[in-house]
Amino acid sequence: MRALYRRLAWEGIRKNKRLYTPYLLTGSIMVMIFYILDAMSRDSLVSYVRGSAFVAEVMTLGSIVIGVFSVLFLFYTNSFLVRQRYKEFGLYNVLGMDKGNIGRVMFWENLYVALITLVCGSVLGIAMYKAAELGLLNLLHQPLNYTISVNLPALGATALVYGCIFLLLLFNSLIRVRRAKPLELIKTANVGERFPKYIWAEALLGLVMLGGAYYLAVTIQEPLSALLWFFTAVILVILATYALFMAGSVALCRLLQKNKRYYYKANHFVSVSSMAFRMRRNGAGLASICILLTTVLVMLVSTTSMYVGGDDSIKARYPYEINVECHAETWADMVDTSVLEAAILEQTGDTTLHSYRCGQISGLLTASGLYWDSETYGQKLTSYDQIGTLTVVPLEDYNRMMGADETLEDDECLLYSTRLRFHWNSFALEGGPALRVKEVLSQGFESGNTAAMITPTVMLVAKDPESFLATAETGDASRGRGTILWWNCGIDLSDTTHEAEIAAAIADSLVQLRESGKAGILGISVENRADGKGSFFELNGSLLFLGLMLSLVFLFAAVLIIYYKQLSEGYEDRARFTIMRKVGMTQRDIRATINSQMLTVFAAPLLLAGVHMHFAFPFLWKILMLLNLFNKALIARVAVLCYLVFALAYALVYKLTSNSYYTIVSGAKAE
Repeated sequence: MRALYRRLAWEGIRKNKRLYTPYLLTGSIMVMIFYILDAMSRDSLVSYVRGSAFVAEVMTLGSIVIGVFSVLFLFYTNSFLVRQRYKEFGLYNVLGMDKGNIGRVMFWENLYVALITLVCGSVLGIAMYKAAELGLLNLLHQPLNYTISVNLPALGATALVYGCIFLLLLFNSLIRVRRAKPLELIKTANVGERFPKYIWAEALLGLVMLGGAYYLAVTIQEPLSALLWFFTAVILVILATYALFMAGSVALCRLLQKNKRYYYKANHFVSVSSMAFRMRRNGAGLASICILLTTVLVMLVSTTSMYVGGDDSIKARYPYEINVECHAETWADMVDTSVLEAAILEQTGDTTLHSYRCGQISGLLTASGLYWDSETYGQKLTSYDQIGTLTVVPLEDYNRMMGADETLEDDECLLYSTRLRFHWNSFALEGGPALRVKEVLSQGFESGNTAAMITPTVMLVAKDPESFLATAETGDASRGRGTILWWNCGIDLSDTTHEAEIAAAIADSLVQLRESGKAGILGISVENRADGKGSFFELNGSLLFLGLMLSLVFLFAAVLIIYYKQLSEGYEDRARFTIMRKVGMTQRDIRATINSQMLTVFAAPLLLAGVHMHFAFPFLWKILMLLNLFNKALIARVAVLCYLVFALAYALVYKLTSNSYYTIVSGAKAE
């Protein structure tokens, strides 16, 4: 008997190869990518590159995402397979096989599928790992190594994860078949759906959720708030997409059936009737396709923009080749900075130094100024958008940095703000006098420290910064941290060959000054653009690689959903088209009917994904601003290009899958 079960299982897979082949291919791709990501998180070669710990964390996160998605998606697609086999299992049951015998057949089928998927996926993973590793190292701008190896711990983890997934799939299939009655198994594929209750309430709820998500996208102005609300908007969009597609499919069928001029035509009558037969199931599949397409677009647009716009981000974060910051305790320590400048020039030679002093304090920005006391926060904080940083700069330093000749009275100031929320006529620090804003500046200093901040920043130029900040400086340390005093110095080098070495020498000289007591400085930070660029590629290169890997999986998932949707609907519609052929429908009429149905249904996910991406764009731009990418035009170009590429690929998939549907329903190929 065991040989019979094995033979029936293998014949079931072989005779249903049109169903199983794409399922096995997609499962193998998931296994391959899981192995690649898990192996990279453990690879000794990757561990030697700069930022290896971060790269390993990103790859580990990616393998977790792939694993979770594999569970959800394989359960989803496995339901298509089981549904198409219901009639066959029902016949087995009628012919004398009980549920236990059918369960044994299903056990061997799942075992064969699991073995084929794991073996093919592992072989592909081992074969493609080196290419993926070289691609990652190239994105990270690291030297390449062509040694080929097999990561046994990653191979074991892959087998364990996907072995458990296929075991869960077997249990789920057995439970579903055991609960069904023989006649239900035979008739399942031919049972249509009833008109659901509360369809208009569901559609209205979907519109409200989608409108709420879009409202958040277009009204939130501050990048930090955009980051905090982004995932809320994502959840609303997912729920709304399912609700609208499932309710919309029903509503669309009803409206088209009521339109007599449209409905009672040869190419529309059959297609609309077929869609009505599986209304909500049709909508769930389309919603899944739309969400996958939107996810891929968002991932690729964000990671590609970060990588391509790298030069802009690096220049914003590191405005000079070498950036020096020295922390002082009092303004008196920063009156004479010539000893610091001499120490730097000793290492750089005859170089122009771009230096200025400032006092920096974080707090709550309001229409009247900045509140820095922590007790005031609780009383006045209404939104995280209010949290910001104030940088106060002496007038003489501003004029030197900008090559300007501004003058100020004692009660006047100049003001510049990033992501300005208020239009101040005067500005006051909590507990201190207000300064009248003489002019709102169109630009401020190039400061890497400011660029790294994710909150709004205000630069205030005052004639006497020490007096203006005196309130915060003498405040109770337990109620607020007060002012941090900095001396900032930017250095442009004519020769950047030894940039890192010069930066290290400057840091050593400043440390010696601090220890000797010749300069009143407490903390020292010396950054150089070369190291910063390396750190940038650690982050964005690994994220881009992960985005490409995840996008590949999600794309295969979307294609498989489309294919199975066409295939399962083709089998359901075949009998109806056979009847229509007998009453005079020609092959040309069948093709016209299929095109009408495909264009009506499959254009919707792509169009709605484009709408989702359009409203997600403000969110993405604001979040990317937190990563020092301000080039909105670049991000827009990347978004448009990605969407056009996906539209072309989607049209190709539509063409191929519609041919499969046509082959089934037209009788062009015997099944």
